[in-house]
Amino acid sequence: MSETIPTAEDLGVASFEDALAELDKIVRSLESGQRKLEDAIVAYERAAKLKSFCEAKLREAEQRVQTIVDRGDGQPGLADAQ
Repeated sequence: MSETIPTAEDLGVASFEDALAELDKIVRSLESGQRKLEDAIVAYERAAKLKSFCEAKLREAEQRVQTIVDRGDGQPGLADAQ
């Protein structure tokens, strides 16, 4: 099953940071246990979409960094830790 990753526009967020802040807020509210069951399920679904969005953005950032860093052999990759 191929799952499409939600975009910032789909989620109504402007950036990775906005999505992460909203995700954090949802997690805190779910942890408090003060939501009604149906509200908690809707919040959990939203959190899952935000999580997918944030993970995709982090993968994109990692790929960009990998193309910038040169290992010295002409191949893009992560620099060796020194």
